[in-house]
Amino acid sequence: MEHSFYDVKAKSKVTAKVLEKVTYGQPGNERYAFKAKTSDGRNLTAFVNKAVWEKASI
Repeated sequence: MEHSFYDVKAKSKVTAKVLEKVTYGQPGNERYAFKAKTSDGRNLTAFVNKAVWEKASI
């Protein structure tokens, strides 16, 4: 699955393959995110809503 991420170093949006789904925060106050890497190995994170996160098949 691919998703759009904001690359801070390049200051632009990029599309990358999602490597994992993660959650941040305490139960009841969670944030949902996708993790990916750029072609040169830098980490990318995109926060998404719960519906998108649950629908994603990784």
